[in-house]
Amino acid sequence: MKDGFIRVAAATPEIKVADPVHNGDRVWEMIQEGEKRGAKIMVFPELCLTGYTCGDLFLQDILVKKAKEELKKLVEKTEGLDMLVFVGLPWERGGKLYNVAAAIWNGELLGLVTKTNLPNYSEFYELRHFNPGPAAPEEEEWNESYVPFGSNILFRCVSIPGLVIAGEICEDVWVMNPPSISHAMAGATVIVNCSASDETTGKHAYRTNLISGQSARLVCGYIYANAGEGESTQDLVFGAHNIIAENGTILASSKRFESGIICADLDLERLRSERRRMTTFRPAENTEDYDFVEFELDTENLKLERFIDPAPFVPSDESAREARCEEILTIQAMGLKKRLAHTGCTHAVVGISGGLDSTLALLVTARAFDMLKIPRENILSVTMPCFGTTDRTYNNACTLTKKLGAELKEVVIKDAVALHFRDLGHSMDNHDVTYENSQARERTQVLMDLANQNGGLVIGTGDMSELALGWATYNGDHMSMYGVNASVPKTLVRHLVRYYADTCGDEELKKVLYDVLDTPVSPELLPPTEGQISQKTEDLVGPYELHDFFMYYILRYGYRPAKIYRLAKIAFEGEYDDATIYKWLNTFYRRFFAQQFKRSCLPDGPKVGSVAVSPRGDLRMPSDAARRIWMEELETVRPEGLE
Repeated sequence: MKDGFIRVAAATPEIKVADPVHNGDRVWEMIQEGEKRGAKIMVFPELCLTGYTCGDLFLQDILVKKAKEELKKLVEKTEGLDMLVFVGLPWERGGKLYNVAAAIWNGELLGLVTKTNLPNYSEFYELRHFNPGPAAPEEEEWNESYVPFGSNILFRCVSIPGLVIAGEICEDVWVMNPPSISHAMAGATVIVNCSASDETTGKHAYRTNLISGQSARLVCGYIYANAGEGESTQDLVFGAHNIIAENGTILASSKRFESGIICADLDLERLRSERRRMTTFRPAENTEDYDFVEFELDTENLKLERFIDPAPFVPSDESAREARCEEILTIQAMGLKKRLAHTGCTHAVVGISGGLDSTLALLVTARAFDMLKIPRENILSVTMPCFGTTDRTYNNACTLTKKLGAELKEVVIKDAVALHFRDLGHSMDNHDVTYENSQARERTQVLMDLANQNGGLVIGTGDMSELALGWATYNGDHMSMYGVNASVPKTLVRHLVRYYADTCGDEELKKVLYDVLDTPVSPELLPPTEGQISQKTEDLVGPYELHDFFMYYILRYGYRPAKIYRLAKIAFEGEYDDATIYKWLNTFYRRFFAQQFKRSCLPDGPKVGSVAVSPRGDLRMPSDAARRIWMEELETVRPEGLE
């Protein structure tokens, strides 16, 4: 698939114990179904050609030979099939029996991955029948040729950059030092696991966490196929619990106790980007004990079977979202608490506008003061009405300050700004950028001077979305002594304020916070129209939900413009048309590159998530970087008819 995506599948057939012919037929049927669904990698359970629960029947020569015959049939049937398949079976070698996963591709057996760790405790007694396989691959005869036999085999796709596959079998991932660790260090980006893990109470949750955690630890895709229907229930029950994970995220998980196929689209570019970013992810210096087997897969432009979250900064689950909001508010407050304690300040100054950002900053400041047991009256909340201020935002600012117990101070800056215009020779009727920015800079001057008067710190209110777009007045609202919102995106600001409203326990405070949430985002620097806000930020720079989406994938994973455009079209399907998405993505890139100089001199502020724009942390970007190559690629996906 294009843009680094590849569709993978984990499948559990309904088998019959000790009937390789039946089981081989069911595996082939599922392979055909997987092909119809566009899967390029397909994984089946451990020993699925015989069944895992054969017991001492594994010592029967006929069972082992018949499984090998069925494997040959499967290999032959896959000729011309554009898929890499892993299927489990017992394998005899040198008079000993091994538990292996056969890798099949296009009419060829590419290799036999051996199980390294054989459980022999509780309900497991694999050492009764099987031997641990070698780590360094050995040659095994197959159809008048030889294939690698061992654990350390990497299947490298020469047609898809970054697709390197390794395997382990069931218990291998449950041990202290799973083979997949060395596989990933040797270059594997996808781990497959043919498994037969029985069900006991609570085990499915542990299994899910195990696979999720291993994919995160190794920064890889992980395909886990488990035994299910048809295994003997004499002593154990198998639930067909299949899992596909990517770097800690469960992309697909089967309903237990139901055999079938699950599919998901792994993002190889995302994995490569994450590994590239993590300097502590260090490849092995020596891979001499590995065999590299090359194969090819076609790339198809299929419709993604992958959920693209339109709000990547905001958890969709309500309980997770509430926990995230509480955590972020605490991180913000703890950052400010340390700065206040270190400087010995017992006062803070916050410019309060009645908008979202300043509301959040005041809420965080109040929480920090509570942590330090400093009276909230020491917070000076300053409202500074000017030409664009509306009654709605002014009243909300005043009410919010009083409800939080801070001191309210009103400084009307109209005369000061008008005098400044006269000094500049600037007409009051000329509502240009000078008209707007003069107000923002006057407000910052007032805040800084009040902080000097009170021996306090000016608390910054600007959020990360504004900083990414450069939607801030340089040395105006751009400047503070500590910016508590500096790494909080606008879409998350809204949820943080809502969370505070829902948990504050004060109906009057909740009411004013909800009205702040309902107020259009605006700097209020232009005169109102019939008492209503005339300057709406999202009409000028675009919807923040789009910009936050763009920002996440640009900064977190370094995706190309064409890929971000594709993902945005999926995520916002039915909400924004292609032309609108393209227009604002173009705007984002243009402003992001042009405005880096504002981010290069940001005040301190706490990082709260995986993305930040601080020049001392996550974004060390030259202020004079050219945007040419990004804009040229964006031009290649311009919607037809768009000028």
